[in-house]
Amino acid sequence: MNSIKRYLSFVKPYWKQIIATVLIGMLKFGIPLIIPLILKYIIDDIIGAQGVTAAEKLTSLYWLMGVVLVIFVVIRPPVEYYRQYFAQWTGNKILYDIREQLFTHLQRLSLKFYSNRKSGEIISRVIHDVEQTKNFIITGMMNIWLDMFTIVAAIVIMMTMNVWLTLVAISILPLYALAIKFFYSRLRHLTRRRSQALAEVQGHLHERLQGMNVIRSFALEDHEQVQFDKQNRNFLNKAVDHTKWNAKTFAVINTLTDIAPIIVIGVAAAFVIQMNLSVGTLVAFATYMDRLYNPLRRLVNSSTTLTQAIASMDRVFELADEKYDITDKQESVEYDYPRGEVIFDHVSFSYHDDQKILHDIHFCVEPGETVAIVGMSGGGKSTIMSLIPRFYDVTAGRILIDGRDIRDYKVRSLRDRIGMVLQDNVIFSDSVRFNILMGRPDASEAEVIAAAKAANAHDFIMELAEGYDTNIGERGVKLSGGQKQRIAIARVFLKSPQILIFDEATSSLDLESEHLIQQSLLRLAESRTTFIVAHRLSTITHADKIIVIEDGKLVEAGSHEQLMAKSGAYHRLFQVQQLT
Repeated sequence: MNSIKRYLSFVKPYWKQIIATVLIGMLKFGIPLIIPLILKYIIDDIIGAQGVTAAEKLTSLYWLMGVVLVIFVVIRPPVEYYRQYFAQWTGNKILYDIREQLFTHLQRLSLKFYSNRKSGEIISRVIHDVEQTKNFIITGMMNIWLDMFTIVAAIVIMMTMNVWLTLVAISILPLYALAIKFFYSRLRHLTRRRSQALAEVQGHLHERLQGMNVIRSFALEDHEQVQFDKQNRNFLNKAVDHTKWNAKTFAVINTLTDIAPIIVIGVAAAFVIQMNLSVGTLVAFATYMDRLYNPLRRLVNSSTTLTQAIASMDRVFELADEKYDITDKQESVEYDYPRGEVIFDHVSFSYHDDQKILHDIHFCVEPGETVAIVGMSGGGKSTIMSLIPRFYDVTAGRILIDGRDIRDYKVRSLRDRIGMVLQDNVIFSDSVRFNILMGRPDASEAEVIAAAKAANAHDFIMELAEGYDTNIGERGVKLSGGQKQRIAIARVFLKSPQILIFDEATSSLDLESEHLIQQSLLRLAESRTTFIVAHRLSTITHADKIIVIEDGKLVEAGSHEQLMAKSGAYHRLFQVQQLT
């Protein structure tokens, strides 16, 4: 029930629209309630009228039909239109607000959260589960009340015709209520399991679609078919369990709602035979049973729909309750006047409590210096880079930038002053211009072009079909690796940060692309504090300081010449690369 309470906080701003929709709906649902009364009037007061000519009966019938047609042809259509429009508008607006808040929340979650979650499952919660919650608004806050109104109105009208027959008609209602209560809790649990299984299928599919080139290159189609079948079959089993219980619910409820009209028809017929009930009343009662029990059947559907909606709510708020690993302190300050001094003060780090990645790392970088971090793969180099912009927080020790612990800065202001070029930069499925503008969205066209020229990217961009307006496909699929890197560098040029991080920025490129990008990186690094993680040591010999990391420990630090003279770990790495 906590999920419902929280969901209502999103509904609250639209309570006027919801009330208006319900009132319009009452008119829409109330109009058909006159049909049984029309039948009764026609049978008892027109057809069965005594001492009235056929012509007079037809005149009365024509007048009655004329009024009824005006109600159903002129009045009811706009009522139906506005009820549907306001209901859907309100529901969609609430979903818009929820997704906005969820996306804001997702942007604040740390990389640790994303490393432990499949992106497809997260997408499922933001899209599918949020969409499912709309049924709570449409059904739970509108349709249920309209069905209840229809039931109450029908009972009141039936009471005015015959109290005893009405009591017979509603005698099944207590059994109906008990059945709903019995089936509801189990159905909610099964619905939640089904939704989770569906999210797992979506997560698996999303991951495989992203890695389709790997599947093809290793001829893993048959293997992956088996893997997908496991996920798909798990969802099938959960869906079948849900369907079984749902079918039991409908079997019991529909049996109850079918028995009631039969009992009423039998009792009403007996009353007619005993001459204390008119035929028109019998027909009206039989028709009102449809008006009474159809809403009850819808309420069963509604309970199922609401169960699914509430299960989806639980999943949505489970995502919304994910804790932030990286947060601003209450007294945190803006990083307004960057110089670029960086000190790792005896830093240790572990992703999990039982596995330490970095051990007592200590070094100092002066403003404007270029520092290269080298070592074997898996040693912790990229982890060090991830700590500077606070993608993760240190486990022990501290990182100081310009004399202040980075945890004392506001996260966004800190990251505003840091630019990163990675081995696999994310390029968005949009235009070249859009991707460069990610560095500074308010930049002018001239600034975008200047950044592209500085990154040696302008010439190849102008050769594209639509220049800067060319759509480069998902993850930049239409560009080469070197072209994607140059766009990523242009993005950083546009941002113009004080601290730069190049993490294996050229390791996967051909020599020509590497040469062009090296030129761009050297140009970008001028007068900025720069960190370079590089695989090829020949590209970092110019660095002011080289730090060697082995198994998460700092084993050597110094210039290229100093480290070569030591004939230690760096010298061995350099000699191996020279030999190869």
